Amino acid sequence: MSDKFASMFPWPEEDFSKYGEVDVKKLGKVQHFVGKVMDRNWVSIPHVTHHDDIDITELEAKRKAWNAAHSEQKRSILPALIKASVEVLKVYPQFNCSLSADGTTVTQKKYYHIGVAVDVAGGLLVPVIRDCDSRSVDDISTDVADKSARARAAGLPMAEMSGGCFTITSLGHIGGTGFTPIINAPEVAILGVCKARPVFVPNEYSQPVARTLLPLSLSYDHRVINGADAARFMLAFKEAIDKFEFA
Repeated sequence: MSDKFASMFPWPEEDFSKYGEVDVKKLGKVQHFVGKVMDRNWVSIPHVTHHDDIDITELEAKRKAWNAAHSEQKRSILPALIKASVEVLKVYPQFNCSLSADGTTVTQKKYYHIGVAVDVAGGLLVPVIRDCDSRSVDDISTDVADKSARARAAGLPMAEMSGGCFTITSLGHIGGTGFTPIINAPEVAILGVCKARPVFVPNEYSQPVARTLLPLSLSYDHRVINGADAARFMLAFKEAIDKFEFA
């Protein structure tokens, strides 16, 4: 154990059965492993989370129009988020780095491999979608679907969950308005996505107009990235989403 944690109080042990009926079971293998990784990442990385909403009204209109015209090739919002992430990583390369274990060296990556967190039975796995800068939306969508299905069915080899630059984790299919995703070390940032919601916002004439807002939560390693960097990242992300085309 690191010296800075050596003086921590021991974990409280208690017989809960003296208060009432209980059921004791082993933590699942996957969740146990994920828990140990998350514990290391949380205590080792000084996390800060930047929360923001981005307007995806036009993006959703484009997506729905595409799906209406291509019923056999429907698309989710995830490929747009992946492609937008790549564009912003190019502009702000400090988000596409890894910090050495001793905190003295930063490795700047010249490739764009994006991790996608997948909810699996008893835990969480993060397949890595490689070379997202040079691949088509169709190719990325197919790769995400394939790796997600295999992750849920029988897990994935470590080779398919290694080498990531930046991770996207989404609760959009469930809900929420924001959270603090834990950075997937040795990466230095992770983007959390919640459920899009309709909101009335004033237009240029101060009249209420319905827009679709997507809540995003960007956690970053404060040893490498500063708050202003995160704010600029999110502004650039909004611009990338506005320009995205599903075709």
